[in-house]
Amino acid sequence: MSLTSSSPPAPSSPPSPPSPPSPHSPLPLMKLIEQVRRRTPLGWLQLSHEKGRLLVALSGIAFADVLMFMQLGFQNALFESNTILHRSMQADMFVISPQARNLANMSSFTRRRLYQAMDIPGVKSAEGMYINIVDWKNPQTHQKTTILVMGFNPDQQVFNLADVNRQIDAIKLPDTVLFDRASRGDYNDAIAQIDQGKTVTTEIERRTITISGLFSVGASFIADGTLITNDQNFLRLFPRREASGVSLGLIQLQPGYDPKQMKTTLEAYLDDDVKVLTKAEFIEFEINYWKTNTAIGFIFSLGVAMGFMVGVIIVYQVLSTDVNSHIKEYATFKAMGYNNLYLLGVVFEEAIILAVLGFIPGAIAPLGLYHLTRNATNLPLYMTVGRALTVLTLTMIMCIISGAIATRKLQSADPADMF
Repeated sequence: MSLTSSSPPAPSSPPSPPSPPSPHSPLPLMKLIEQVRRRTPLGWLQLSHEKGRLLVALSGIAFADVLMFMQLGFQNALFESNTILHRSMQADMFVISPQARNLANMSSFTRRRLYQAMDIPGVKSAEGMYINIVDWKNPQTHQKTTILVMGFNPDQQVFNLADVNRQIDAIKLPDTVLFDRASRGDYNDAIAQIDQGKTVTTEIERRTITISGLFSVGASFIADGTLITNDQNFLRLFPRREASGVSLGLIQLQPGYDPKQMKTTLEAYLDDDVKVLTKAEFIEFEINYWKTNTAIGFIFSLGVAMGFMVGVIIVYQVLSTDVNSHIKEYATFKAMGYNNLYLLGVVFEEAIILAVLGFIPGAIAPLGLYHLTRNATNLPLYMTVGRALTVLTLTMIMCIISGAIATRKLQSADPADMF
């Protein structure tokens, strides 16, 4: 249906100013709802009249939404996968070297700083952890792949991982490790053997190790998986590492002590060759590394921006074509007494309809793509309400911007020039 076939009746005279509501008159909100209900939906009629154009527009918006969903999903998976271990560590505060970049690149610092921290009232424990990233032989395929190795004192509980804490005695044995069953790669046969109570052996740095148990964390962008062992086994695997130099310090506080206040106390007491972070700051430290120090964070942000721009261009083309096709009808409305605000409202109505209808398939398709990617990469890629609302908001803004650009010619339309 075109605009000429569903034109609203022309106003015979300027509308009179509204009279003050009487005690018996409907509420202003009810009046507004009634006006909207009785209003002719010109935007929807105009869009539905050109069904082919409507389907093209919805497909373009859905494509832009899928692109934004995937880029935001990858970015969130990047941050989530690289901070799972941070969240699972049982500590209130963390001590790192000022040269540390992220969990896989933790410069060492002297263990003496942890002994000094124990002198401060309120500190319950201060444990050191060794961390290194290395290539190992996949026990199933014998291909080399990247793995993160973590070693700590097995007499102290440093992880909030039930599988690790349950098998803590196993890693006290020489050259024995626990393996992350959610690692990325082909490990199904090896995992099945371990689940049956069998041991699996492989090599790291030309040293044979035994995998005696499993836990589940997941792959990340820095490594395909994680190995956990005790500190002595770690030093055997990496003989060049000095026992006095630890990668990370985990500090637990006595009940009732505020981590933020204790951070100030620790920073004042310890030398400046270490940094003290709360748990939230430690997680943010990792996220900031991927946001600012790598190209990956920028690429995902650029992908979201590109999806947004693609949507703006597609919707603009649709709305601009619609306005140009019916410029005479719009000019006739102006000659009948309808102002620019009313005509702009029609175009914006079309923009909002396109945003909502295009968002629906654009939000459904990523569900399958997330599942496919999650199974292929073991990355934590899930749809969230917050991400859906973010993309919906971006879609609405995208369509409104397109509508605003498309109405420039409409505002300058002069009935005298049209006929």
